Amino acid sequence: MPMASPQTLLFCLLFLVITEGRGQQAATPGCHLHPFNVTVRSDRQGTCQGSHVAQACVGHCESSAFPSRYSVLVASGYRHNVTSISQCCTITGLRKVKVQLHCGGGRREELEIFTARACQCDMCRLSRY
Repeated sequence: MPMASPQTLLFCLLFLVITEGRGQQAATPGCHLHPFNVTVRSDRQGTCQGSHVAQACVGHCESSAFPSRYSVLVASGYRHNVTSISQCCTITGLRKVKVQLHCGGGRREELEIFTARACQCDMCRLSRY
């Protein structure tokens, strides 16, 4: 059986290091700014519209679940037998950005929208927008 060339072995080693590094990065808790394209319309008909790159908070944070302590069991009438602790990727700072809207006939309008300025793992909340 022929031996692989040193270049082939080096390429395989680099490939394994790169792919392993990506897997570890994905498993690391974190919450980071992530850009995404937004199309803004002035009305349902799209009379005026424009696009902008806004920021969202994307990632995952730590969570855990464990058997509740005896005092928690007693206080809950033995109904709360598992205690969960979790954090969610949350926007911690907003900023306004101006979006130029292009209308028919060469007319332009300007509209302000919010975009994330900062993110962090924080207490999970029910948000209604």
